[in-house]
Amino acid sequence: MTEKVTGRIIRSLSGFYDVQIPGRVVTCRARGILRKEGNSPLTGDMVEITVERGKGMVEKILPRRNSFIRPAVANVDALVVFAANVNPVTEPFLIDRVAAIAGDQEVQVVLCVNKCDLDPAEDLVRIYEHAGFPVICTSAETGEGVEQLRSLLVGKLAAFTGNSGVGKSSILNQLCPELKLPTGEVSEKLGRGRHTTRHVELYALGEDTFVADTPGFSSFDTDQMDVILKENLQYAFPDFGRYIGSCQFHDCSHRREPGCAVRAALESGDIEKSRYDSYLKLYEKASQINLWELKK
Repeated sequence: MTEKVTGRIIRSLSGFYDVQIPGRVVTCRARGILRKEGNSPLTGDMVEITVERGKGMVEKILPRRNSFIRPAVANVDALVVFAANVNPVTEPFLIDRVAAIAGDQEVQVVLCVNKCDLDPAEDLVRIYEHAGFPVICTSAETGEGVEQLRSLLVGKLAAFTGNSGVGKSSILNQLCPELKLPTGEVSEKLGRGRHTTRHVELYALGEDTFVADTPGFSSFDTDQMDVILKENLQYAFPDFGRYIGSCQFHDCSHRREPGCAVRAALESGDIEKSRYDSYLKLYEKASQINLWELKK
């Protein structure tokens, strides 16, 4: 007897997909036609599956609200970007690129400044609070900020992301101690963490609340991330929002044009310099994109 049912992919690994359906989890393969259509399943996808003799097959991926390449996850309500100012020190550009990718898909971004017991990262907190992001300071050692983060996640599918060694899995263990996820040491010499998370998996923190712990990345990995067209980039920076449309030229790129409201806000201190520098760097990357390449 073949059973047809709808569920959510909670784990993806090596071509197998664990799908949560009412009452149980079914491990599935995916129909080859999905991959041929360039529509491989992602963790977080709602899917239609068939189950026969205990074996499952993903037949259809239901429409996604959003999806990301890195982290490879779909239907995200909030992206929690982890950062730290000590061992390893997070580059603001890494935060800004991930935040822009989420902003491009209208996904809420939360900055979680971890290891605040070792370094409060006052500059990072100031920059991103000024830019309008919710900022939570946490410590896996002391438990500071964990309950504040938990309350923000209720009823959402959130993805944890950030550079390797910044403490994503450690905080997830604080949120749900029974998980006992492995955590990695950080190399004192290189300031890099070991990749303790090698796949994307959803963990249930309560009814209708899921967190995806994703593999960490370094600055070298950012070229693998999602693409934002240069015309859309300004809208992915929420701190630019109040100035867009006030420039002398309607197609202002906010780089060298006279009468630019964004650069005027930068000069007056209303926009943080590191944020604007990240915008310029991302604009340069976006300018190298050929539209025909995106249609492959």
